[in-house]
Amino acid sequence: MKYEKPDYFVLGTGEAHTVKEFVEEAFKIAGIKIHWEGSGLDEKGISDDRRILVKVNKEFFRPLDTNPFIADYSKAKRLLNWYPKTSFRDLVKIMVKYDIENYKKA
Repeated sequence: MKYEKPDYFVLGTGEAHTVKEFVEEAFKIAGIKIHWEGSGLDEKGISDDRRILVKVNKEFFRPLDTNPFIADYSKAKRLLNWYPKTSFRDLVKIMVKYDIENYKKA
């Protein structure tokens, strides 16, 4: 907002995390243990009481041979002195707590 001319900047942590890591962290924050069974399209996240919490949707499945998407914020750092201040875990925590609070209000 304070840069002298319009430009494009990538903002992110520069870290790579899988959807599985996000799911594990989100359930951990919510106080729910998740265990994985199967692999690929047959993989499922199961609770301690054997409920299916997460399953792979073929429509959104991405093969492992795709390039990882990692934000390169070096331009923002160089020109704006910007760097990430929120960790992956903190971001997931913010998102989960927000959703839990909104669910309680509904």
